Amino acid sequence: MSAPTIRTRHTAAAADAVERARDAATRESWTEAYELLHAHDRHPSRGLTADDLSVLADAAWWSGHLDESVTARLRAHAAFLAADDHRGAGLASWWLHYEYAGLGRPAAAAGWLHRARHHLADLPDCPEQCFLAWTDAEEAEAHGDHAAALAAVHRMTGLALASGSPDLLALSRQAESRVLLAAGRRAEGLARLDDAMCAVTAGELSGMFTGWLYCLALTQCMEAADFARAVEWTNAAMEWCAPPWTGHPPPDGPDSPDGPDGPAAARDPGNPASLPMTVPSGENPFRGVCRAHRVEVLDLLGAWALAEAEARQACREVPVDCLESAAAAYYAAGDVQRRQGRLDAAAVSYGHAHELGRIPQPGLALLRLAQGRADAAVAGVELALACRGAPDHDVLGRARLLAARTEVALAVRDVAGAAGAAAELDALAGDGAGAVPLLRALADTAVGSVALARKGSDALLPLRRALAGWLELRVPYEAAQVRMLLAAADRAAGDEEGARLELGAARAAFERLGAVPDARRAAALLTGGSRRRLPGGLTAREAEVLRLVAEGGTNKDIARTLVISEHTVARHLNNIFAKLGVGSRASATAYAYAHGLV
Repeated sequence: MSAPTIRTRHTAAAADAVERARDAATRESWTEAYELLHAHDRHPSRGLTADDLSVLADAAWWSGHLDESVTARLRAHAAFLAADDHRGAGLASWWLHYEYAGLGRPAAAAGWLHRARHHLADLPDCPEQCFLAWTDAEEAEAHGDHAAALAAVHRMTGLALASGSPDLLALSRQAESRVLLAAGRRAEGLARLDDAMCAVTAGELSGMFTGWLYCLALTQCMEAADFARAVEWTNAAMEWCAPPWTGHPPPDGPDSPDGPDGPAAARDPGNPASLPMTVPSGENPFRGVCRAHRVEVLDLLGAWALAEAEARQACREVPVDCLESAAAAYYAAGDVQRRQGRLDAAAVSYGHAHELGRIPQPGLALLRLAQGRADAAVAGVELALACRGAPDHDVLGRARLLAARTEVALAVRDVAGAAGAAAELDALAGDGAGAVPLLRALADTAVGSVALARKGSDALLPLRRALAGWLELRVPYEAAQVRMLLAAADRAAGDEEGARLELGAARAAFERLGAVPDARRAAALLTGGSRRRLPGGLTAREAEVLRLVAEGGTNKDIARTLVISEHTVARHLNNIFAKLGVGSRASATAYAYAHGLV
């Protein structure tokens, strides 16, 4: 066989490989496309067009080879530029901006965004300009300029409609939804989001835009405290992500061989620095991000064992450009561990979340409160509130901080501070037709807690509203906590039978959840506390002294009440501080509240 014949066959085989790679990309079989193009590209005598290099970049990203994706995209940009194709160069530049931003290289991301604007600025309207309009809207929102953001998304929508692209149109609807929600136009914003998600759940979009919109929508739902939508779309997202991933929802549901009971569950993620930083080839890179959102939903629904297992799995799955999702998963695991009484494990989880860039509040403040470190709890939650500022996007985040501020303030007998936080939370939740159910339940709980601390007769109404709200939302832990408050209010009103019913229901809920400290506290209140083991190794007399300290008594007051000397009171206090590992009356008071001694 002659050499030209051999070369002709090799050329034909190479061309066939590229064609098969293009077909695989069209089918969103990204691993196949990556392997074909990667093998072809390694041969020094073979070249790839700018479009094929863009496909290689996409395939490398989906296959978890993020560095290769960037390299291929850089080559694609150069090839488009050499061909004087400014639309192609502009789109490649925008994708480089996006990828560099995800990899934590803001200077490179800013440079490529500037190039994208340069390439696309003087061209007639084209679909590629949608991405610039999207970025313009996000930048305007970051500066609080709602009018400029809305103008940018309207331009994006016009470009998307002209292009006829379902992907771009759905993304523009999501962008408009975010701007409207930030501007306080909740009903309009959620309507736009529903419109975008119809296209997602109907399978009308490409894989990239489907993944984007699931992640963006789930974030929006939780930030806006729309729990019903979060539950619905989290389930849909996990079905879409389930392996083996083909780009479309599997017919048989979300069963995963690598889920919480599979072989991967036995691995310990350990330190975040040791976690895999790429998604295994053939898996969906959005899977870990969507799973991290699912963890937060499972936490609220009271599926704590599954939430913790899913948090571990999410930390193994998230790619390097989505570490904020791993941080969220660690934080959620910390919340579960804290409420189960596993305080050391919770501290480790919150520490991992912090290492990955998340401020672990209010969970860390509530952990410090449970440990009797009241000063640290107060400082932590107040600093987090000061740093967060106006709610804008993350309404639920601020609401949770205000709820924790109320709880911590009451623990240190700062009723005025608790009342201020509860009032802000009440205003944030809205009322009547404009009320947000999850925020309303948080607010009613806080308002009722403050009324109870003031020993007023108006605690029952907000607490009963709060209980109804939590039950309707199917959020069991918070419902059980409200039952504990209702029991105290019932007893204050002389309704002992009502108090025992609430305590019994709370105890049963805590035991089902595995909330051991709360279950013990409910059990102790049911039996009057006479036969329970006192926490921290306290004697009965020390517990009595601590209760009086928590009620605001001075050493002189306590000595008079117990008919003992002030010297004996001081000795008891020294013993209490030593046993509990605290250094102040405020910290001892916080410990007493956290462990049901008051």
